[in-house]
Amino acid sequence: MEKENKYVTLEGKRFSLIGNLPEIGSKLPDFKLLKNDLTPFSLSDISQKVCIITAVPSLDTSVCDKMTRNFNQQAANLDENILVLAVSMDLPFAQKRWCAAAGIENVITLSDHLNANFGKALGILIEELRLLARTVFIIDKNSIVRYVQLVEEISDQPDYEAAVDAAKKILSD
Repeated sequence: MEKENKYVTLEGKRFSLIGNLPEIGSKLPDFKLLKNDLTPFSLSDISQKVCIITAVPSLDTSVCDKMTRNFNQQAANLDENILVLAVSMDLPFAQKRWCAAAGIENVITLSDHLNANFGKALGILIEELRLLARTVFIIDKNSIVRYVQLVEEISDQPDYEAAVDAAKKILSD
């Protein structure tokens, strides 16, 4: 896959991203992920829903933990036609354990560990670490990318309010 001139940082150190971020207005590239029960999950599984797709390096880190818990709380108050996913490179078993311990009920966690298909397709795979960059994508009911927020410093949180407001606006359009 082609490498775009994009990067993220961790405490100031630069890391390269493989691939290209999808453009606003483009169809989200298809991907294959694993659910916590090891069954496959792809773009076709979320058709006809507005979807907030979050990507995190690892649920076992404090920043990713906080981000996913925050979106879980937000998701509890969202319209049922807005789905929230959290994708990481964590093994499905680790995601299942983490969700149980954290009480995550409103976010679907998915694993890209097998072949980094999601990270490569969306241009957020950190080449040097084989982890996903912290990102929020929002797609409409037709899988069209309507919002992208790449958090350039891995240890920073995303703008939750902007993401949730964007999803609500997309649903009402």
